[in-house]
Amino acid sequence: MNNILCPTDLTQVALIGVHYADLLAKRFGGSITLLHVMTSNEVVGESRLHAKTAMDQQRTHIKSAPVDLKYLEGDFMREIARESANGHRLMVCATHGPRGLRQSLFGADILKLVRRSEIPSLVVQGHSPEVNDFKVIVMPVAAHEHLEKLLRVVSDVAQVFGSTVHIYQVDRPGENPSPELLANKLLMMEWLERAGVEYLEVEEPQERYSIGFAQATITYAERVKAGCIAMMSMPSAEYRYIADAEKERLLMNEPGIPVLCAK
Repeated sequence: MNNILCPTDLTQVALIGVHYADLLAKRFGGSITLLHVMTSNEVVGESRLHAKTAMDQQRTHIKSAPVDLKYLEGDFMREIARESANGHRLMVCATHGPRGLRQSLFGADILKLVRRSEIPSLVVQGHSPEVNDFKVIVMPVAAHEHLEKLLRVVSDVAQVFGSTVHIYQVDRPGENPSPELLANKLLMMEWLERAGVEYLEVEEPQERYSIGFAQATITYAERVKAGCIAMMSMPSAEYRYIADAEKERLLMNEPGIPVLCAK
């Protein structure tokens, strides 16, 4: 099924997610399921009518792909996670950031949502660029198991956009990369080579030691004008104790660079 799932909370920020879903569906030659999980206040009366009117309005922003509207009721995270298992190819959603007015929907919970999703996710923000050709995808080297899940979706996106994948590694002073990290770096290069995806191997020395990886990745991605950053949503064994904070930092990065996730 070549369908993109696009959850929306019907806000202006969510329209950025709708825009990206339209862009990706056009490139993949697929369709879109626009999903709204109705709150208890939206189930009956005028609020229900307002929600459906807002959905119809957001639908008009989809110009390049067939679209189905879907309404569910209940806990938004549970219902979106369940729907993600129904044969969709990719989920695209917008986050309001750590201090957004709708934080209870897509702000602080965004990492939990992409971890519960059964499919890869592209997370965008309200200030993510409206024009994006995904010419550069920055993929930090990491020691995760099952990296193939991320490599598969990175390759899919890179193939339809003609992207170059930057395999990005931070060299910390006095620290040697683990065997797991080096093995994954080799896997990344071999996978992309087989997929016919152009890649660039980047090793960037870190002047001052910092245990985190997010800021260096964001700074580099902004410098090379990356269309997105690719990451595993689950923690690796190496950085388990700092992973959640670092991954949230990537998802809600200040430049608004979209983040492609797999678990």
